[in-house]
Amino acid sequence: MTNERKAIGFALIAVLLWSTVATAFKITLSYFTPLQMLSVAATVSALVLGGLLAWQQGFKSVRTTFLAHPWYFLLLGAINPMVYYLVLFEAYARLPASQAQPLNYTWAIALTLMAAVFLKQRIRKRDWTACVLGYLGVLFIATQGNFSDFSDTNWTGVGLALLSTFLWASYWILNTRHKSDPLVSLFLCFLLASPPLVVATFFLEGIPSVPWQGWVAVSYVGVFEMGITFVFWLKAMRLATNTSTISNLIFISPFISLVLLSVILDEHIGLATIGGLACIVTGLLIQQWRRRESSPPPALEK
Repeated sequence: MTNERKAIGFALIAVLLWSTVATAFKITLSYFTPLQMLSVAATVSALVLGGLLAWQQGFKSVRTTFLAHPWYFLLLGAINPMVYYLVLFEAYARLPASQAQPLNYTWAIALTLMAAVFLKQRIRKRDWTACVLGYLGVLFIATQGNFSDFSDTNWTGVGLALLSTFLWASYWILNTRHKSDPLVSLFLCFLLASPPLVVATFFLEGIPSVPWQGWVAVSYVGVFEMGITFVFWLKAMRLATNTSTISNLIFISPFISLVLLSVILDEHIGLATIGGLACIVTGLLIQQWRRRESSPPPALEK
């Protein structure tokens, strides 16, 4: 099998796994509070990523990487997973998953805006077009196409979903400052964040008492949303000879996700949600077309 076929295979696995995330979030939140869910999932993810590093014999670089920039990794871990996922889970707790998931996809647009401010990157016409289309899609999804009456719109949930996109964008902007191994960096973030999250959960909310189904659901989130799927995606990007082909596959994910939400959770998927998501994805495709052969950020998930 050629490297290109392997790359497409790894990318498709990542896309299919990320397509299940919104459904997994909603199922898990029926058993846990957002803080409880985050503390358990982050711990599971740290164990999974640590296992992958041990398998790849990459543990030797963990200590030296952290000691070289301890405050950097503490800040990075505070953003992701600690604050980012807590805000994201709170958004999912307040909104139907079919609304929260498409809103989270605007993080690439948030990245463009933040890169212009903090990295002094120029915003081009295509970027402005993507911004307009993306946030028009947000308006459609948030209001469900009802622009005359906003009383049924959960603006707190919408605001949290949009805030999560800027937190995720800030995480990747900080990542551009260092060239450490992505898997080591991700492992350090979860390793550093897990203990304070567990302690905070214990003192603020106590140890959750849930049936085994809840533990399976939260473990699924930790393994696939926060852990191993990133490795599949990174592997695909490294093997690909044309990164634009691989990166465009991610845009299949939100549409598969809506189908799963409808079938598994019986969520109503309105035309406004589909139209809004189409606007967001169209804007993101415009940005991807501009990049062509350049590598996109490592993960356009959730």
